[in-house]
Amino acid sequence: MATESPFFLSKVECPICKTINEFETVKVGSYVEEGRDTDFCPQKIKWRFPKYQSYNPLVFFVATCSNCYYSHEFNKSFKEWKSDTNFRTYRLKATKDVHLDQLAVSDSVVKQLGEAIDLSRFPNESAILKLHLAIFDEQAFDHHSKLDIGRYYLRIGWLFRGMESFADPLQAAMQGMLTDLKARYQALWGAMEQTRDSVGMFSEYADAMFNTEDITADLKSQLLPFKERFHTACKGVSDSLDTTNHQLNALNDVVTEFRSISVSSNAEGSSAPVFGNYGSFGQFLSNLKTSWDGIVTNEHEALEKAVINYRAAYTEGRGIAQGNQQIQASYLIAELSRRIGDHEKAKEFFNSTIKNGQEYIYRNRNDKSRTALARKILELAIEQGKKNMKAIKSA
Repeated sequence: MATESPFFLSKVECPICKTINEFETVKVGSYVEEGRDTDFCPQKIKWRFPKYQSYNPLVFFVATCSNCYYSHEFNKSFKEWKSDTNFRTYRLKATKDVHLDQLAVSDSVVKQLGEAIDLSRFPNESAILKLHLAIFDEQAFDHHSKLDIGRYYLRIGWLFRGMESFADPLQAAMQGMLTDLKARYQALWGAMEQTRDSVGMFSEYADAMFNTEDITADLKSQLLPFKERFHTACKGVSDSLDTTNHQLNALNDVVTEFRSISVSSNAEGSSAPVFGNYGSFGQFLSNLKTSWDGIVTNEHEALEKAVINYRAAYTEGRGIAQGNQQIQASYLIAELSRRIGDHEKAKEFFNSTIKNGQEYIYRNRNDKSRTALARKILELAIEQGKKNMKAIKSA
């Protein structure tokens, strides 16, 4: 039986180099979120598959070509790029020219980012690298989407924040696999117990057939030799299950000892992992930043870039629809500004969010479903706005 997986695979041809890539998409229900932070960052993600517990789902947000490292948000428009006339006519050539120029240079930003991706050892770091690549490729087009770039930087910030909860991502991955191992053993034990019960019920049913009054005495006499054969065969199966039970107990001892040693060894050897030829992931990013100012090395820098691009998109009005989306964008600018310490700008956008939110809710007061999101954002804006004012007064 095939091992259950939290992913399904999609094949997409790279628009730059024509390589056919197979990308993973997370199945609905593969993980749950226990909440959202005030900038909508998912909190306390729990996977149904423990071996992926160290993976932020954003690992699968961007599709990166395995051959040329071209990267794009893995969405419907990317999957169907061949039928997107606008992309093929106006964006593809410009993006392709810039991207291929990068590939022609041995130590280019694109090459260094792409070659450093290692999903098995550094899943969340690799997600950050892929998002940087997506930003680079988006900016290759003169009329790029500042909204998308803002979204990508925001998610990089979320990834940095999430990585702080794991002192050692490899240790977290090991813990997930050990939990999975224990669960699989318990499933094996349960299957054995179920088999034992089934054999017992089968034996009882077989005995009952020979005691029924529904068949003639002559037929019973003919079938009687089978009674002993049934009994012998069922006893043989039961004896085998007793042996299996003993072996499963021994296997449980092995699993328990293995888990104990693995956890203690990881705890003793846990430290900030080196990243390639660099002492840390941060050092790698800092080095790349000297070649491209689009690189961010921590959450604060990522949120700064996100704010800049969200504000540009908001001012231009490109990609941000009137109503809920506009209110949400305004709130995000305010909250991200507050988080990076730009309290005056945060105050401006909190006030704007509250004003526009109240007006929108009033105009659509008879449609609660339409105003549900606006009401939630309005509550957040009021609450976070108070925190921002407190920070201004205490400065």
